[in-house]
Amino acid sequence: MQHKDLLERLFTAAVDAARPETCLPARLPEPGETGRIILLAAGKAAGAMTAVAEQVYLDRFGLDPARLDGLCVTRHGYARPLLHLACVEAGHPVPDEAGMTASARTLELVAGAGADDHIVVLLSGGGSANWSLPVEGVTLSDKQTLTRTLLRSGATIDQINTLRRHLSRIKGGRLSAARGQGARLTTLAISDVPRDEPTAIASGPTLPDASTLADARALLKRFAPDAPASIVKALDDPANETPKPGDPVFEGTSFEIVARPALSLEAAATVAREAGYEPIMLGDSLEGEARDVAADHAARARELAKAGRRAVLLSGGELTVTIRGDGRGGPNQEYALALVLALDGHPGIRAVAGDTDGTDGGAGSADDPAGAFVLPATLARARALGHDAASFLARNDSTGFFAALDDLLRPGPTHTNVNDFRAVIIDKPEAGQP
Repeated sequence: MQHKDLLERLFTAAVDAARPETCLPARLPEPGETGRIILLAAGKAAGAMTAVAEQVYLDRFGLDPARLDGLCVTRHGYARPLLHLACVEAGHPVPDEAGMTASARTLELVAGAGADDHIVVLLSGGGSANWSLPVEGVTLSDKQTLTRTLLRSGATIDQINTLRRHLSRIKGGRLSAARGQGARLTTLAISDVPRDEPTAIASGPTLPDASTLADARALLKRFAPDAPASIVKALDDPANETPKPGDPVFEGTSFEIVARPALSLEAAATVAREAGYEPIMLGDSLEGEARDVAADHAARARELAKAGRRAVLLSGGELTVTIRGDGRGGPNQEYALALVLALDGHPGIRAVAGDTDGTDGGAGSADDPAGAFVLPATLARARALGHDAASFLARNDSTGFFAALDDLLRPGPTHTNVNDFRAVIIDKPEAGQP
Protein backbone atom coordinates (compact mmCIF):
# COMPACT_ATOMS: atom_id res chain seq x y z
CA MET A 1 0.00 0.00 0.00
CA GLN A 2 1.36 3.40 -0.93
CA HIS A 3 1.52 5.72 2.03
CA LYS A 4 -0.60 8.84 2.41
CA ASP A 5 1.19 9.95 5.59
CA LEU A 6 2.99 13.00 4.22
CA LEU A 7 -0.08 14.10 2.27
CA GLU A 8 -2.16 13.92 5.45
CA ARG A 9 0.50 15.83 7.41
CA LEU A 10 0.54 18.61 4.82
CA PHE A 11 -3.24 18.97 4.95
CA THR A 12 -3.28 18.89 8.76
CA ALA A 13 -0.58 21.57 9.00
CA ALA A 14 -2.61 23.86 6.75
CA VAL A 15 -5.73 23.39 8.85
CA ASP A 16 -3.99 23.76 12.21
CA ALA A 17 -2.49 27.11 11.22
CA ALA A 18 -6.01 28.51 10.83
CA ARG A 19 -7.69 27.12 13.93
CA PRO A 20 -9.43 29.85 15.97
CA GLU A 21 -7.63 28.83 19.16
CA THR A 22 -4.37 29.64 17.35
CA CYS A 23 -5.24 32.86 15.56
CA LEU A 24 -8.05 34.56 17.47
CA PRO A 25 -7.26 35.19 21.19
CA ALA A 26 -4.67 37.94 20.72
CA ARG A 27 -6.93 39.86 18.30
CA LEU A 28 -10.05 40.16 20.46
CA PRO A 29 -10.69 43.71 21.72
CA GLU A 30 -10.63 44.25 25.47
CA PRO A 31 -13.98 44.98 27.10
CA GLY A 32 -14.68 48.48 28.33
CA GLU A 33 -15.50 49.49 31.87
CA THR A 34 -19.20 49.49 31.06
CA GLY A 35 -21.45 48.12 28.37
CA ARG A 36 -21.76 44.73 26.76
CA ILE A 37 -19.61 42.64 24.47
CA ILE A 38 -22.00 41.42 21.77
CA LEU A 39 -20.49 38.43 19.95
CA LEU A 40 -22.05 37.74 16.57
CA ALA A 41 -20.55 34.87 14.58
CA ALA A 42 -21.38 33.31 11.22
CA GLY A 43 -19.72 30.67 9.07
CA LYS A 44 -18.13 27.26 9.29
CA ALA A 45 -15.67 28.42 11.96
CA ALA A 46 -18.33 30.33 13.92
CA GLY A 47 -18.78 27.70 16.63
CA ALA A 48 -15.07 27.43 17.33
CA MET A 49 -14.51 31.18 17.09
CA THR A 50 -17.32 31.86 19.55
CA ALA A 51 -16.07 29.19 21.96
CA VAL A 52 -12.61 30.77 21.95
CA ALA A 53 -14.01 34.30 22.35
CA GLU A 54 -16.24 33.26 25.26
CA GLN A 55 -13.28 31.69 27.04
CA VAL A 56 -11.16 34.81 26.55
CA TYR A 57 -13.83 37.23 27.78
CA LEU A 58 -15.19 35.17 30.67
CA ASP A 59 -11.96 33.62 31.90
CA ARG A 60 -9.04 35.79 30.81
CA PHE A 61 -10.77 39.18 31.08
CA GLY A 62 -13.11 38.10 33.88
CA LEU A 63 -16.11 39.67 32.17
CA ASP A 64 -19.39 39.37 34.05
CA PRO A 65 -21.55 36.91 32.05
CA ALA A 66 -24.37 39.44 32.28
CA ARG A 67 -22.27 41.71 30.05
CA LEU A 68 -21.80 39.08 27.35
CA ASP A 69 -24.50 38.75 24.72
CA GLY A 70 -24.74 37.51 21.15
CA LEU A 71 -25.49 34.61 18.84
CA CYS A 72 -23.50 32.10 16.81
CA VAL A 73 -24.76 30.71 13.47
CA THR A 74 -22.87 27.91 11.76
CA ARG A 75 -23.35 25.11 9.26
CA HIS A 76 -25.30 22.00 10.25
CA GLY A 77 -22.91 19.66 12.06
CA TYR A 78 -20.40 22.42 12.93
CA ALA A 79 -21.75 23.63 16.28
CA ARG A 80 -19.47 23.64 19.32
CA PRO A 81 -20.46 23.55 23.01
CA LEU A 82 -20.59 27.11 24.34
CA LEU A 83 -20.39 28.43 27.89
CA HIS A 84 -22.98 31.19 27.70
CA LEU A 85 -24.29 31.93 24.20
CA ALA A 86 -26.49 29.95 21.84
CA CYS A 87 -25.12 28.32 18.70
CA VAL A 88 -27.62 27.79 15.87
CA GLU A 89 -26.99 25.33 13.05
CA ALA A 90 -28.22 26.48 9.64
CA GLY A 91 -28.12 25.48 5.98
CA HIS A 92 -25.06 25.62 3.76
CA PRO A 93 -24.58 26.24 0.89
CA VAL A 94 -28.35 26.44 0.43
CA PRO A 95 -29.94 28.66 3.12
CA ASP A 96 -32.76 27.41 5.32
CA GLU A 97 -35.36 28.62 7.81
CA ALA A 98 -33.00 28.25 10.79
CA GLY A 99 -30.56 30.66 9.17
CA MET A 100 -33.32 33.14 8.38
CA THR A 101 -34.55 33.16 11.98
CA ALA A 102 -31.03 33.50 13.38
CA SER A 103 -30.25 36.32 10.94
CA ALA A 104 -33.32 38.24 12.07
CA ARG A 105 -32.25 37.84 15.69
CA THR A 106 -28.72 38.97 14.77
CA LEU A 107 -30.09 42.20 13.30
CA GLU A 108 -32.16 42.76 16.44
CA LEU A 109 -29.05 42.43 18.60
CA VAL A 110 -27.15 44.90 16.43
CA ALA A 111 -30.00 47.41 16.35
CA GLY A 112 -30.36 47.16 20.13
CA ALA A 113 -26.71 47.92 20.87
CA GLY A 114 -26.07 51.01 23.00
CA ALA A 115 -23.30 53.58 22.92
CA ASP A 116 -21.30 51.68 25.58
CA ASP A 117 -21.61 48.33 23.81
CA HIS A 118 -18.95 46.78 21.61
CA ILE A 119 -20.17 44.50 18.82
CA VAL A 120 -17.57 41.87 17.91
CA VAL A 121 -18.36 40.14 14.62
CA LEU A 122 -16.61 36.82 13.98
CA LEU A 123 -16.74 35.85 10.31
CA SER A 124 -15.65 32.83 8.31
CA GLY A 125 -16.48 31.12 5.04
CA GLY A 126 -20.04 29.89 4.88
CA GLY A 127 -21.38 33.00 6.57
CA SER A 128 -23.15 34.08 3.39
CA ALA A 129 -25.45 31.06 3.57
CA ASN A 130 -25.78 31.05 7.37
CA TRP A 131 -26.74 34.73 7.54
CA SER A 132 -29.49 34.67 4.96
CA LEU A 133 -32.34 37.13 5.31
CA PRO A 134 -33.71 38.15 1.90
CA VAL A 135 -34.77 41.67 1.01
CA GLU A 136 -38.46 42.49 0.97
CA GLY A 137 -40.44 40.54 -1.59
CA VAL A 138 -37.96 37.65 -1.93
CA THR A 139 -38.92 34.43 -0.19
CA LEU A 140 -36.64 31.77 1.25
CA SER A 141 -37.79 29.43 -1.52
CA ASP A 142 -36.73 31.98 -4.14
CA LYS A 143 -33.29 32.34 -2.56
CA GLN A 144 -32.90 28.57 -2.39
CA THR A 145 -33.82 28.22 -6.07
CA LEU A 146 -31.32 30.91 -7.07
CA THR A 147 -28.57 29.43 -4.91
CA ARG A 148 -28.96 25.97 -6.43
CA THR A 149 -28.88 27.43 -9.92
CA LEU A 150 -25.73 29.45 -9.24
CA LEU A 151 -23.94 26.49 -7.68
CA ARG A 152 -24.45 24.51 -10.87
CA SER A 153 -23.68 27.38 -13.23
CA GLY A 154 -19.89 27.64 -12.96
CA ALA A 155 -20.10 31.15 -11.47
CA THR A 156 -17.18 32.13 -9.26
CA ILE A 157 -17.63 32.84 -5.57
CA ASP A 158 -17.09 36.57 -6.23
CA GLN A 159 -19.89 36.56 -8.77
CA ILE A 160 -22.23 34.64 -6.49
CA ASN A 161 -21.47 37.01 -3.61
CA THR A 162 -22.26 40.07 -5.71
CA LEU A 163 -25.77 38.72 -6.16
CA ARG A 164 -26.04 37.70 -2.52
CA ARG A 165 -25.10 41.16 -1.28
CA HIS A 166 -27.88 42.84 -3.25
CA LEU A 167 -30.53 40.37 -2.15
CA SER A 168 -29.84 40.45 1.59
CA ARG A 169 -30.81 42.57 4.58
CA ILE A 170 -27.59 41.65 6.38
CA LYS A 171 -24.81 41.25 3.78
CA GLY A 172 -23.05 43.94 1.76
CA GLY A 173 -22.56 46.31 4.71
CA ARG A 174 -26.13 46.18 5.93
CA LEU A 175 -25.17 44.71 9.30
CA SER A 176 -23.15 47.85 10.03
CA ALA A 177 -26.00 49.99 8.76
CA ALA A 178 -28.36 48.36 11.28
CA ARG A 179 -26.11 49.24 14.23
CA GLY A 180 -27.48 51.07 17.26
CA GLN A 181 -26.26 54.64 17.53
CA GLY A 182 -22.74 54.99 18.94
CA ALA A 183 -21.95 51.29 19.35
CA ARG A 184 -18.46 50.26 18.25
CA LEU A 185 -18.11 47.36 15.85
CA THR A 186 -15.04 45.19 15.33
CA THR A 187 -14.95 42.44 12.70
CA LEU A 188 -12.42 39.59 12.95
CA ALA A 189 -12.41 37.24 9.99
CA ILE A 190 -10.90 33.99 8.84
CA SER A 191 -10.41 34.38 5.10
CA ASP A 192 -11.50 31.68 2.69
CA VAL A 193 -11.56 33.79 -0.46
CA PRO A 194 -9.17 34.52 -3.33
CA ARG A 195 -6.85 37.46 -2.67
CA ASP A 196 -8.31 37.77 0.85
CA GLU A 197 -10.84 40.28 -0.46
CA PRO A 198 -12.62 41.40 2.74
CA THR A 199 -16.00 42.04 1.12
CA ALA A 200 -16.05 38.47 -0.20
CA ILE A 201 -15.78 36.88 3.27
CA ALA A 202 -19.39 36.04 4.20
CA SER A 203 -20.36 38.64 1.56
CA GLY A 204 -19.03 41.54 3.63
CA PRO A 205 -21.85 42.20 6.11
CA THR A 206 -19.91 44.95 7.92
CA LEU A 207 -18.07 46.54 4.98
CA PRO A 208 -18.90 48.98 2.17
CA ASP A 209 -19.69 47.33 -1.14
CA ALA A 210 -18.24 48.66 -4.39
CA SER A 211 -20.40 46.41 -6.59
CA THR A 212 -23.75 47.68 -7.85
CA LEU A 213 -27.24 46.54 -8.65
CA ALA A 214 -26.29 46.83 -12.33
CA ASP A 215 -23.45 44.38 -11.74
CA ALA A 216 -25.84 41.99 -10.04
CA ARG A 217 -28.38 42.24 -12.87
CA ALA A 218 -25.70 41.42 -15.46
CA LEU A 219 -24.62 38.37 -13.48
CA LEU A 220 -28.19 37.19 -13.08
CA LYS A 221 -28.73 37.43 -16.83
CA ARG A 222 -25.56 35.45 -17.45
CA PHE A 223 -25.82 32.69 -14.85
CA ALA A 224 -29.50 32.49 -13.87
CA PRO A 225 -31.65 33.88 -16.68
CA ASP A 226 -34.66 31.89 -15.47
CA ALA A 227 -34.45 33.16 -11.87
CA PRO A 228 -37.71 33.72 -9.96
CA ALA A 229 -39.52 36.93 -10.86
CA SER A 230 -39.11 38.25 -7.32
CA ILE A 231 -35.33 38.14 -7.73
CA VAL A 232 -35.49 40.13 -10.95
CA LYS A 233 -37.80 42.68 -9.32
CA ALA A 234 -35.55 43.05 -6.26
CA LEU A 235 -32.51 43.77 -8.41
CA ASP A 236 -34.48 46.48 -10.22
CA ASP A 237 -35.33 48.22 -6.92
CA PRO A 238 -32.93 51.10 -6.05
CA ALA A 239 -33.74 50.54 -2.36
CA ASN A 240 -31.68 47.33 -2.53
CA GLU A 241 -28.46 49.10 -3.45
CA THR A 242 -25.75 48.40 -0.87
CA PRO A 243 -23.95 51.06 1.24
CA LYS A 244 -20.85 52.36 -0.55
CA PRO A 245 -17.36 53.46 0.58
CA GLY A 246 -17.54 56.70 2.50
CA ASP A 247 -21.01 56.06 3.88
CA PRO A 248 -21.21 57.31 7.51
CA VAL A 249 -22.78 53.99 8.61
CA PHE A 250 -19.21 52.60 8.73
CA GLU A 251 -17.88 55.17 11.20
CA GLY A 252 -16.65 53.50 14.39
CA THR A 253 -16.06 50.14 12.70
CA SER A 254 -12.89 48.15 12.06
CA PHE A 255 -12.01 44.99 10.17
CA GLU A 256 -9.10 42.54 10.49
CA ILE A 257 -8.26 39.17 8.94
CA VAL A 258 -6.84 36.84 11.61
CA ALA A 259 -6.13 33.79 9.43
CA ARG A 260 -5.64 33.46 5.70
CA PRO A 261 -4.79 30.82 3.09
CA ALA A 262 -1.23 32.09 2.60
CA LEU A 263 -0.36 31.34 6.24
CA SER A 264 -1.73 27.82 5.89
CA LEU A 265 0.32 27.22 2.76
CA GLU A 266 3.42 28.41 4.61
CA ALA A 267 2.71 25.95 7.40
CA ALA A 268 2.48 23.14 4.85
CA ALA A 269 5.68 24.36 3.20
CA THR A 270 7.50 23.99 6.51
CA VAL A 271 6.36 20.36 6.74
CA ALA A 272 7.50 19.78 3.15
CA ARG A 273 10.97 21.20 3.83
CA GLU A 274 11.36 19.12 6.97
CA ALA A 275 10.52 16.03 4.90
CA GLY A 276 13.25 16.87 2.38
CA TYR A 277 11.13 18.41 -0.37
CA GLU A 278 11.36 21.77 -2.11
CA PRO A 279 8.05 23.63 -1.66
CA ILE A 280 6.89 25.44 -4.78
CA MET A 281 4.08 27.93 -4.19
CA LEU A 282 1.56 28.23 -7.01
CA GLY A 283 -0.52 30.81 -5.16
CA ASP A 284 -3.24 30.94 -2.52
CA SER A 285 -5.94 32.40 -4.79
CA LEU A 286 -6.24 30.00 -7.72
CA GLU A 287 -9.56 30.04 -9.55
CA GLY A 288 -10.94 28.28 -12.60
CA GLU A 289 -12.51 24.97 -13.59
CA ALA A 290 -11.19 22.19 -11.36
CA ARG A 291 -10.33 19.88 -14.25
CA ASP A 292 -8.45 22.64 -16.12
CA VAL A 293 -6.35 23.51 -13.08
CA ALA A 294 -5.62 19.81 -12.55
CA ALA A 295 -4.34 19.49 -16.12
CA ASP A 296 -2.00 22.44 -15.56
CA HIS A 297 -0.69 21.03 -12.28
CA ALA A 298 -0.13 17.61 -13.83
CA ALA A 299 1.95 19.19 -16.60
CA ARG A 300 4.02 21.12 -14.04
CA ALA A 301 4.54 17.97 -11.95
CA ARG A 302 5.65 15.99 -14.99
CA GLU A 303 8.23 18.64 -15.88
CA LEU A 304 9.61 18.64 -12.34
CA ALA A 305 9.80 14.84 -12.35
CA LYS A 306 11.59 14.92 -15.70
CA ALA A 307 14.13 17.35 -14.25
CA GLY A 308 14.71 15.08 -11.26
CA ARG A 309 13.36 17.59 -8.75
CA ARG A 310 12.05 16.45 -5.37
CA ALA A 311 9.33 19.01 -4.75
CA VAL A 312 5.82 19.75 -3.54
CA LEU A 313 3.46 21.97 -5.50
CA LEU A 314 1.28 23.86 -3.02
CA SER A 315 -1.78 25.91 -3.88
CA GLY A 316 -4.98 27.33 -2.45
CA GLY A 317 -7.97 29.21 -3.77
CA GLU A 318 -11.44 28.15 -4.79
CA LEU A 319 -12.04 26.16 -7.96
CA THR A 320 -15.36 25.71 -9.68
CA VAL A 321 -17.21 22.82 -11.31
CA THR A 322 -19.69 23.20 -14.12
CA ILE A 323 -22.04 20.31 -13.44
CA ARG A 324 -23.07 18.30 -16.47
CA GLY A 325 -23.71 14.88 -14.90
CA ASP A 326 -25.68 13.39 -12.04
CA GLY A 327 -22.83 12.25 -9.82
CA ARG A 328 -21.60 13.42 -6.42
CA GLY A 329 -18.51 15.38 -5.52
CA GLY A 330 -17.03 18.83 -5.20
CA PRO A 331 -14.23 20.95 -6.67
CA ASN A 332 -11.48 19.19 -4.70
CA GLN A 333 -12.60 15.71 -5.63
CA GLU A 334 -13.13 16.71 -9.26
CA TYR A 335 -9.64 18.23 -9.33
CA ALA A 336 -8.23 14.99 -7.92
CA LEU A 337 -10.06 12.84 -10.46
CA ALA A 338 -8.93 15.03 -13.36
CA LEU A 339 -5.38 14.84 -11.96
CA VAL A 340 -5.58 11.03 -11.95
CA LEU A 341 -6.35 11.07 -15.66
CA ALA A 342 -3.75 13.70 -16.52
CA LEU A 343 -0.96 11.91 -14.63
CA ASP A 344 -1.90 8.51 -16.08
CA GLY A 345 -0.16 6.60 -13.28
CA HIS A 346 3.08 8.59 -13.43
CA PRO A 347 5.47 7.02 -10.89
CA GLY A 348 6.60 9.11 -7.96
CA ILE A 349 3.79 11.69 -8.14
CA ARG A 350 1.03 11.73 -5.55
CA ALA A 351 -1.34 14.41 -4.35
CA VAL A 352 -4.09 15.48 -2.00
CA ALA A 353 -6.82 18.03 -2.57
CA GLY A 354 -9.20 19.00 0.21
CA ASP A 355 -11.35 21.78 1.55
CA THR A 356 -9.90 23.01 4.83
CA ASP A 357 -13.39 23.18 6.36
CA GLY A 358 -13.57 19.39 6.22
CA THR A 359 -16.28 18.99 3.56
CA ASP A 360 -16.17 19.41 -0.21
CA GLY A 361 -19.00 20.30 -2.52
CA GLY A 362 -22.61 21.28 -2.07
CA ALA A 363 -24.35 18.27 -0.56
CA GLY A 364 -24.52 20.06 2.77
CA SER A 365 -23.79 17.12 5.08
CA ALA A 366 -21.13 17.44 7.76
CA ASP A 367 -19.89 13.92 7.03
CA ASP A 368 -19.23 14.58 3.35
CA PRO A 369 -15.60 14.02 2.31
CA ALA A 370 -13.24 16.98 2.21
CA GLY A 371 -11.43 15.80 -0.91
CA ALA A 372 -9.35 12.90 -2.17
CA PHE A 373 -5.89 11.37 -2.50
CA VAL A 374 -4.14 10.66 -5.80
CA LEU A 375 -1.47 7.93 -5.82
CA PRO A 376 0.62 6.46 -8.65
CA ALA A 377 -1.45 3.27 -8.62
CA THR A 378 -4.87 4.99 -8.42
CA LEU A 379 -5.69 4.57 -12.09
CA ALA A 380 -4.54 0.94 -12.25
CA ARG A 381 -6.52 0.06 -9.12
CA ALA A 382 -9.65 1.64 -10.59
CA ARG A 383 -9.25 -0.28 -13.84
CA ALA A 384 -8.87 -3.49 -11.88
CA LEU A 385 -12.30 -2.79 -10.41
CA GLY A 386 -13.72 -2.15 -13.86
CA HIS A 387 -14.03 1.59 -13.27
CA ASP A 388 -13.40 4.01 -16.13
CA ALA A 389 -12.08 7.26 -14.62
CA ALA A 390 -13.07 9.31 -17.67
CA SER A 391 -16.68 8.16 -17.39
CA PHE A 392 -16.80 9.08 -13.71
CA LEU A 393 -15.41 12.54 -14.55
CA ALA A 394 -17.97 13.02 -17.32
CA ARG A 395 -20.74 12.30 -14.79
CA ASN A 396 -19.15 14.58 -12.16
CA ASP A 397 -19.04 11.51 -9.90
CA SER A 398 -15.67 11.99 -8.21
CA THR A 399 -17.04 10.83 -4.86
CA GLY A 400 -18.13 7.52 -6.36
CA PHE A 401 -14.75 7.01 -8.01
CA PHE A 402 -12.62 7.61 -4.91
CA ALA A 403 -15.03 5.91 -2.49
CA ALA A 404 -14.54 2.61 -4.35
CA LEU A 405 -10.78 2.94 -3.79
CA ASP A 406 -11.01 4.10 -0.16
CA ASP A 407 -9.08 7.20 -1.21
CA LEU A 408 -11.44 9.91 0.03
CA LEU A 409 -10.08 12.48 2.50
CA ARG A 410 -12.43 12.43 5.51
CA PRO A 411 -11.22 14.63 8.39
CA GLY A 412 -14.76 15.61 9.42
CA PRO A 413 -15.61 19.21 10.34
CA THR A 414 -12.41 21.10 11.14
CA HIS A 415 -14.21 24.16 12.58
CA THR A 416 -12.16 26.54 10.45
CA ASN A 417 -12.05 27.42 6.76
CA VAL A 418 -9.24 28.93 4.69
CA ASN A 419 -10.52 27.54 1.43
CA ASP A 420 -9.13 24.69 -0.66
CA PHE A 421 -5.72 23.12 -0.16
CA ARG A 422 -3.81 21.18 -2.77
CA ALA A 423 -0.41 19.48 -2.55
CA VAL A 424 1.26 17.54 -5.37
CA ILE A 425 4.39 15.64 -4.29
CA ILE A 426 7.04 14.88 -6.88
CA ASP A 427 9.78 12.41 -6.01
CA LYS A 428 12.97 11.95 -7.97
CA PRO A 429 12.68 8.98 -10.33
CA GLU A 430 14.89 6.85 -8.14
CA ALA A 431 12.69 7.52 -5.12
CA GLY A 432 9.77 5.87 -6.87
CA GLN A 433 7.24 4.86 -4.30
CA PRO A 434 6.00 7.16 -1.55
